[in-house]
Amino acid sequence: MSRIILVLISQLVFILSLFANNDGGKTISATQVENKSDYTSIYVVIDNSLNKLCDSANIWWTSKSMVSDSILNTTSPVYPTYIYEQRINYLNELSPIKFNYNKHVQVYIDAYGLRNRDKLKLVMSKSTYYFPIFEEYLSRYGLPLELKYLAAVESALDPNAISKSGAVGLWQFMKPTGDLFDLRVTSYIDERRDVYKSTDAACRYLKYLFNTFGDWQLALVAYNGGPGTVKKAIARSGGKTDYWELRPYLSNEMQSYVPAFIAMNYLMEYHAEHNIFPEKEFIEAYKTDTIQVFGPLRIAQISQTVNYNLEKLKALNPVYLYSYIPADGKYHPLVLPHELTQIFLDNNEEIYAAQAKDSTIADSVSNDYQVVRKERNNVVYHNVVSGDNFFRLAMRYNCSVAEIYKWNQLPDNYMLKIGDRLKLFVE
Repeated sequence: MSRIILVLISQLVFILSLFANNDGGKTISATQVENKSDYTSIYVVIDNSLNKLCDSANIWWTSKSMVSDSILNTTSPVYPTYIYEQRINYLNELSPIKFNYNKHVQVYIDAYGLRNRDKLKLVMSKSTYYFPIFEEYLSRYGLPLELKYLAAVESALDPNAISKSGAVGLWQFMKPTGDLFDLRVTSYIDERRDVYKSTDAACRYLKYLFNTFGDWQLALVAYNGGPGTVKKAIARSGGKTDYWELRPYLSNEMQSYVPAFIAMNYLMEYHAEHNIFPEKEFIEAYKTDTIQVFGPLRIAQISQTVNYNLEKLKALNPVYLYSYIPADGKYHPLVLPHELTQIFLDNNEEIYAAQAKDSTIADSVSNDYQVVRKERNNVVYHNVVSGDNFFRLAMRYNCSVAEIYKWNQLPDNYMLKIGDRLKLFVE
């Protein structure tokens, strides 16, 4: 931290020297800045300086230039068992969380490292934004930094992720659990998608679970299935408190959870050895600012004014379900790339004026609603039985009635018959 502060001071001195040398060596004072363009020029210099400071400061992965050609020429490297065991034993020495290697962990190393490589690449690209924020909160609460990989297991670093059970966000909070940690959910806002508030809640919850069980593997599985479920499993097992001994008494999902977490840690730390590198760019956390604003504001209107890609701006502000900041009399956070913050502040009167003229906002905000559904690449067939109807089938398969009609090319007035075979697309 002291090194960063010294670098910042040196950058500030450099910026001041630039302006001291402008206009024949005359220093620009605050009273001499008479219009916004002068302010803008100052912010451009500051932003450029900050970008130089932050470039690659956040890139934790090994550069491809450091990796041998033999690995880079192998699409999916595979190693002998003793290599995996040796590497995971090394990781175990670096963390208070117990890392074991066994066949269950190997299953997830293969699942992530062979069959889901593209997802890992996306996780790595998003990590430049999310991991520094996670690490800040984990450090604040005195928690192991390796827990940052838990969000990768939970949501693949997708703040809009929704599980089949209804858990939402980077840390996959169910609404009742989110309520316990003051994560507000309304028709317009879902703070389970807010990286700062949800990470703070996850840290508090993880600390509570560790204090309850005194073991990180049990705390992790309790995060997945609930502390009550873990306590019942301990009772049924006759008092076993070692996760691997307790594992047969847990649900299938909870049995998979710790192996998946260990495998994710392993592949992130040894990504280069498995030829896994990010392919897409995502903004670094240090290159964003958060400002407090009042609604009503449309994310689309802000995007247009600051001339920034709408989808990228939505990705930085997933907490707003309709990409709309409501007028509820409260301040709300708006995340922007730091070079655009001053542009927004300079034009906020124009933005609010345009918003005030939008008389159709109540009817049209739903057009921006971010309903997140996983790709439906799997086909199943349902044989209609007594009691089936289109509505029940839509609820069962998490789709709409209109989609069932479309997938089966049914006429509008079609009535289901027992024995009908329906084609359905599922996640």
